[in-house]
Amino acid sequence: QVQLVESGGGLVQAGGSLRLSCVLSGVIRVLNAMAWYRQVPGNQRELVATIISGGATNYSESVKGRFTISEDFAKKMGYLQMNNLEPEDKAVYYCNADVTFITCRRDVYWGQGTQVTVAP
Repeated sequence: QVQLVESGGGLVQAGGSLRLSCVLSGVIRVLNAMAWYRQVPGNQRELVATIISGGATNYSESVKGRFTISEDFAKKMGYLQMNNLEPEDKAVYYCNADVTFITCRRDVYWGQGTQVTVAP
């Protein structure tokens, strides 16, 4: 059974930094990609950043230049370094993983989320 667990959220002052981590547990064949999403109450979940096996990355315009996504897929881990945080970045941040199993079945999993709060 695959599980994702995020950590690293918390309260920070505007202009500060946080580093989120996501670890995947379970037996898989390939970790194809990881992504970070965020959601505020009443809004849809928003894609923040993605990274695929091989290292190619993509960012939403709202975080480009401030956030950096990285991975250590050999350890089944992903990270989101968030710098120069703004009050508008306050949200629950979710990790998402695209995996392939030994059976060649491919699936996507979500973590439970970690709260990020940015004080003005």
